[in-house]
Amino acid sequence: MAITWEERLTMPNQSITIRTVQSIKPDPKRDVYVWDRRLKGFGLRTTPTGAQSFVFQYRVNGGPARRKTIGPVGSPWTPMLARKEAERLLFQVYQGIDPVEAQREEKRKRESLNVRAYCEKFTELYLKQNWRGTWKAADCTLRNVVIPRWGTRPIHEITRADIVKVMDDYSDRPARRKEIHSVLRKLFNWATDRQDIEVSPLNGMKAPKAVPARRRVLNDEELVALWAASQEAGWPWGPFVRMLILTMQRRREVAEMDWCEVDLTARRWTLPAARAKNDEEHIIPLSNLAVAELERIGPRNSGLVFTTTGTTPVSGFFKGRVALNNKMLAYMAERRAQSGGDPDSVEIPNWRLHDIRRTGATNLQALGVPVEVTESVLNHISGTRAGVAGIYNRYKYDAEKRAALDAWDAKLTKLCANQRNRRSVTFVG
Repeated sequence: MAITWEERLTMPNQSITIRTVQSIKPDPKRDVYVWDRRLKGFGLRTTPTGAQSFVFQYRVNGGPARRKTIGPVGSPWTPMLARKEAERLLFQVYQGIDPVEAQREEKRKRESLNVRAYCEKFTELYLKQNWRGTWKAADCTLRNVVIPRWGTRPIHEITRADIVKVMDDYSDRPARRKEIHSVLRKLFNWATDRQDIEVSPLNGMKAPKAVPARRRVLNDEELVALWAASQEAGWPWGPFVRMLILTMQRRREVAEMDWCEVDLTARRWTLPAARAKNDEEHIIPLSNLAVAELERIGPRNSGLVFTTTGTTPVSGFFKGRVALNNKMLAYMAERRAQSGGDPDSVEIPNWRLHDIRRTGATNLQALGVPVEVTESVLNHISGTRAGVAGIYNRYKYDAEKRAALDAWDAKLTKLCANQRNRRSVTFVG
């Protein structure tokens, strides 16, 4: 801002020390200024109320005089520290840089480069363009892991120590740990390519060891227990888990199911390409149990099927699975006691929601369903549907998929029917 003589009273130049600060008396009508005799532009301002602050006055390339407040007298601004800051500002002026404008630019940069804003930009400009079928999972990692930790910090201030802390926090979840590392590596490499940071904090950092492929498959007893547990889980967890079992689709795909994708008359669910992992539309035939489940929920023209808010899909998968596991243990313990066994001996090996998908696929194979049909049910591009074969073989196996899921429906019905005399396990429809 421009400086006018009317607004200030200038005292004789003197070295600005603690003694100087203490000796200046306020003028009731105007600000009092003392300029340092050794450092050009470095000064002390005392207001009519007695408030004191260190200031720096300068001209850039012969332009008008400007004044920048360094900070109020007191912690942390001592005369010595304020002098060092004035020296830094003077050096900027000698380089033709306006300290006030430089500060504003730094503020703008910090706001645009804070981790929250940067992650949002990364999702729009990189993830959605390059990760397509999996970008939502990566975005979820950013929102649930990265932003809560570093959201207000500039991206260039994130250090190796910050990364190590996150990795340590997930040391007991190796698969999740590796996923987080992968997303962070892409984020900081992207920032480096854009020259928003000089070096990625992950440079030279070894990636977590590859996690062995999971092979967990729920046996028939566990499957029945899971169905029974889902009946006690309430809305929306119960119907959501049963739909996972009945359709064998990916967790997030089922969680984000929309009524506009469902045709109960034709008994099918059409997963749009935008939500499919392989970017191809996928038709899932609905068995009798699946149709009955959706009819009980109450079909609508549009909107999320599994939601409590109306706008966001069911979430909290980890907590939900833990609750289901506890209900499964109670169910199996009761059954064990009914058969004369020791209920305390019941154990359920660790399982995840994704294991439901593997369980369904394994059962289809046991039912004699061809591999290529099983892969089509899962919408899994590998084996018979990968490479050149997949390019030229565009057959969708719609009839075969329906027959396979109907066979799975029949097996589930039979499994639970065999347990009805010991404990109620019912199906809708």
